[in-house]
Parts: sequence; structure tokens; C-alpha cells
Amino acid sequence: MTWVGNLLPLAACLAWLAGAVLSAGAMLWIWRHGERARPDRIALLIAAGCSTAWCALAAMLGPDHPASAMTAMLRNLALIAAIFCLFSADGRSSSLKPIRPVIIALVLVQLLHPVVLLFQLRGQDMPQLVDAVFEVRMVIDLLVSIGALMLLHNLYAGAASGLRPILRWTGIGLAGIFAYDLNLATIGYLTGDYPQVIGDLRGAFSGVMAVLFALGMNEAGPRAQFSPSRAVTFRTLSLLVIGVYLAMMVLVTKSLALIGGDIARASQMMFLVLAVAAAAIALPSPRLRGRLRVMATKHLFQHRYDYREEWLRFTRTIGRGGTGDASLAERAVKALADITESPAGLLLMPNEEAQLELTARWNWPTIAVPAVAADYALAALLEQYNLVLALDEARAGIDHHGEQVQVPAWLTEAEDAWALVPLLHFDRLVGVIVLARPRTPRQLDWEDFDLLRVAGQQLASYLAEQAGQQALMDASRFDEFNRRMAFVMHDIKNLVSQLSLLAANAEKHADNPAFRADMLVTLRNSADKLSALLARLGRYGSGQVHHREAFDLIKLAREIAERFRAVHPVALTRQQPVVVMGNREALEQALIHLVQNAIDASLPELPVFLDVAAEGLTGAIDVVDSGHGMSPEFVRTGLFKPFVSSKPGGFGIGAFEARELVRAMGGRMAVESREGIGTRFAIQLPLAEAVRLLGEQQSLQRTSQEVA
Repeated sequence: MTWVGNLLPLAACLAWLAGAVLSAGAMLWIWRHGERARPDRIALLIAAGCSTAWCALAAMLGPDHPASAMTAMLRNLALIAAIFCLFSADGRSSSLKPIRPVIIALVLVQLLHPVVLLFQLRGQDMPQLVDAVFEVRMVIDLLVSIGALMLLHNLYAGAASGLRPILRWTGIGLAGIFAYDLNLATIGYLTGDYPQVIGDLRGAFSGVMAVLFALGMNEAGPRAQFSPSRAVTFRTLSLLVIGVYLAMMVLVTKSLALIGGDIARASQMMFLVLAVAAAAIALPSPRLRGRLRVMATKHLFQHRYDYREEWLRFTRTIGRGGTGDASLAERAVKALADITESPAGLLLMPNEEAQLELTARWNWPTIAVPAVAADYALAALLEQYNLVLALDEARAGIDHHGEQVQVPAWLTEAEDAWALVPLLHFDRLVGVIVLARPRTPRQLDWEDFDLLRVAGQQLASYLAEQAGQQALMDASRFDEFNRRMAFVMHDIKNLVSQLSLLAANAEKHADNPAFRADMLVTLRNSADKLSALLARLGRYGSGQVHHREAFDLIKLAREIAERFRAVHPVALTRQQPVVVMGNREALEQALIHLVQNAIDASLPELPVFLDVAAEGLTGAIDVVDSGHGMSPEFVRTGLFKPFVSSKPGGFGIGAFEARELVRAMGGRMAVESREGIGTRFAIQLPLAEAVRLLGEQQSLQRTSQEVA
């Protein structure tokens, strides 16, 4: 331990020299860059100069030397003068009467130091006098420190809002110096001995506080804010909690020791056991640590987001519409992604079966999204709990509401997928936005969750309003279409009546039997065709199918391929016999629509494929092309919307009518499409045998019920 004792004086000397250097640097900074209009500039300049001289003398002569003590006294007087100047800077010169006596008292108490030092020099051979002088010096330092801290408290508490930025750094420096001196004097007075280590660090600490003076003297300094990292703050808080815990243990055990006897020892042991057990139970608790972290973040840090700027940017992104710009769905994804600095995102919206389907992409063309992006269970869970789902937690096995098993595999396998944000409108799920991982990796916290929920609700209202407007527009256009069709049907009825009358007159008045026969055949054929057209127009758009029968899908597929053979190559990929139950004419009409659309979307040399197969209790026929494909947004919002077409001059009712016809037969139609790759329409109808067996089973059930 000898070498440690030899290093302590050297370390003390270096600490005093560091304080001298820092104080000198602060003095030069204040002299050259400090605001000359500051009322405390001269006082702080003198204080920094005295601190420089004091630290230098303490390093050369020692802190107990009279010269060092005198310069320390001068520094304190300069600091008291700075406090007085700050009081007068806020227009308080008329109300300084209560302050002046305190200032004068502090100055007089501080000026007692030379008298005490004189007694110390003359009574060095008298131990009792030396001890008395030491106690008086500690009392003087106590009184000066307490008085200065009281003045600083009143100064900051009563300062105007415009003066507080000026007081921030200067007040921290002044409070730090006098608080350090207060603790030093308190320890010295209570123990009767000067604390060597704390006393040796006094100069370095004063130098650091002098740097704060300099920082607060320029124009940018008062606006700077202390912003430690969260990791440092959490560790500091942990150390503080541990320190308070240990201090309480020491305090309680010392208090119990005053009782004396066996009861005191037993009480101390019991308290120690209970305290250790409480710490062992509470500290490892993740829930407790999480609550403390959130509490510390809310109260010790400024918010991560500038909510005014975020709201302005959010509204600008949503409101930037117009010809050629991104759709509302894409702008909604971008608006939410900008909040968390996510580079990309997806919008998933529920279909008629509450399954989530891809509606829009923003800057994320690489991720492969299946036709059914997520099952209805995940949509229901997000809707019920308004849950912003952090996918990293789901990958790590963290489960809050049973969402882990509901997250689809394509999301967990995509490492770029970061979060799911539900869009709720009146507690109903309008959509889900998938956010990509930010370029700067971080974890979602309580502030992200709160802001994303609110922004998601706002986006949901925009999307719901757009859907309502689109529904009104479709209804209006349907009314117009129905009115026009009413006029068309009226004209056709008139034409049929005229032709029928002409045929009747020809039978009565035509003299030439051969001419009469030809005219009758022609007129009747025309009347039959017009009547068929009238019947077709009468049920157009209603999706009504009145007759169902069993028929072979392969035969129908071959007929359609043969029909288009002269126009475009249509090939059958599988020719397995499949007998389904439905309306053959209606299905033929729907397939003609789909095949014609596939031909229009394909190059002349690329064939359209018809694939027929049995899938469980249903028969399926798929129309597949390798054309330019459709965007997810168009598939979602435009493909099955009447009067919306991607073809120039298209009426936009073919796909809608095809789906309605398939549904009327008890079937289903789905579509998958990728831009630049192609499209696949899949039609499913119940097998005829399955329908027959189901009918027999129902008949048996009715019979048994009647017998019972």
C-alpha cells in the first residue's frame, strides 16, 4: 500500500492543476466570447480568475496555506456578487431591499476568514485553538453555502420566463460549487477532520463548474439542454435506487441498534432478511423494470417526436393528391412510415371474409405477399385489442394476447418486416399497415405505440371516407345505367312488337307462298333473337341463375378453346373429367369474359391456359395468362367495380358480371395477379356428386324428422 500513499499527493496536485487549467480556459472564453450585455459577466470573469489563482496556489502550496484560503474567499465573494447581479437583471432593483441584507450578511461572514486565519497562524502550537479555528472555518463555509443556495433558489423560482434560459447554466454552476462546499464543510464539522479525498477534488470540480459559466455566457449556450442517453440515465437511476436502498438499510439498522440488547440484534437480522428478500423478488421482475423504464422515459426525457412537425408532415402527405400522384392507399402507408423513418410499407385490407389482402405497396416491391396475407383471426385480434404488433417480439416468442400463433409465416420470415399497425374506425378494422425496419435499428417503445395508434385511427377515417364516397359514386352510376337500360328495353320491346305484327300481317296478306315462307322464317328468327337479347338484358347485372344441371367442365373448356382458336391460342393444361353442378350457359358467359380479358392482356404469341381439375368437393377451372398483370390496388378496388376498366374504352362490367354469375351458381371466384408476370382467375363450383350426396342426406334427415 506504500505506492498508493505516494500516488495520492501526485493525484491531488494534478486535480488542482486541472481545476486551474479549466478555470483559466473559462475565464478566457468569457472574456472573448461572452455576451457583453450580461450583468454577471464581470463578476463571473473575476470569479474564474480567482478560481485559477486559488487552484494554482493550492497545487503549489497546498489547500490549507493562507494564500490559498484568501484566494478561495475572494472567489466566493465574486460568486456572491454574480448572484446579486442576476437578481438585478430581471428588473428587480426596486425589490432588492430584502436581498441586500442577506448579501451583506454573507459578505461579512465570508470576511471573517482573514480573522480566523490570523488566529490559526498565531495559535499553531495550541491544539485546542487549532481545533476551535477549524470548527469556526467549517461553520463559516456552512453559513455561506446555505445562504448562497437559498438565494439561488429564490432567484430561479421567481425569475421571469425570459430570464430562465440565461440562469440555466450559470445557476447549475453556482449551485454545484456551493453544494459541494456545503457537503465538504458538513463532513468536516461532523467528523472534526477535513476529508482529504473530497477536499483534493474541490479544485477540479470548481473548474468544471467554471466551464458551465462559460457555456452559459454566449448566445448559444443558454439554449443548450442537457440530454443524456437513455442507457446512461437508466443505469444512473439504477445506481441511485441501489444507493437509496442501501442508505435506508444502514439508517434502519443503525436506528434499531439504539434499542440495545438482544431485541436490537434480532430486529436487525429480521430487517436485513426481509430487505434482501424484497430486493430479490422485486429487482428481477421484468414488469417492474419495464414500468420503471417507461416512468423514467416519460418524466426525465423530452419526447422523441416533435408532435407539431409530425402532424404537419402527416397532413401534407395525405393531402398531396392529384393527377399522376400516388393513390390514397400509398400515401397512407408513406404517412405512417415517415413517423418511424421506415423506408417501406404495405397496406393490407380485409376482404368479404375478413381475410387480409394486399391493397397497396410503398417502396417495397421485393417482398412476396400471398393472395391471402393473413387469416381472419389475426384481423379480429388486432381489432379487439387495437394492438400495434412488434414483429421482433413475435419472433422472440413474446406473446401479449395470443398473437404469436396468428402472425403468418411470410411476415416472420421477412427480416425487414418490423411492425403491424391496425387502422381502426369506430372500433372496426379498416386495414393493417406493415412497416419495414428503419435504417437505424431500434426497438418500439411506448411513445411509438401511442403515436402509431393515433395516426392509424386518423388514416382509418380517411380510408373509410373514401370507401363511402366510392360506394355513393357506384350507386349513382348504377342508377344512371338502369335508367338508360330502361329506355333500351322499351325500344327493343317496341321493335319486337312491330316485327311480330309484321309477321302476322305477312301470314294474312302475302300471295306468294314461297316468299311468305322466307319472310316468316326471317322475321321469326329476328324476333327470337331480339327476344333472347331482351331476356338477357332483363337479367343483366342481377346475377340470377334459374336453372342448374350437371355438366362436364372439360367439354366446356374445349368448346371455349375452339371458339377462340382463330383469334388467339388457348391451351388446356389438364383434361381430367370433372362434372360440376351449375348453369352451363352462365358459366360459359363468365368464361368468355375472362378469356377475352386474358387475350387482351397477353402478347399475340403467348397462349392463354385453361386448367381444369377436381379439388376436394369442388371442381375448379382456372384462366391463366402471362400478360402485363394488374396492381394489387386495382385488384382490390377496381377489378370488380362496375364502370372501372383498365382497358381504353372498356365498360368495366365484364369481371363484375362474371363473378356475380359464379356466385349465383353457388361457386367462388378468386384472382391473383402480379404486374409484369400475369393473372390467374380461379373459379370453383360444387361437384355434381357432392351435391347429390348432400341432397340425399338432407332428404334422409327430413324423412327421419317426419317419422319422429
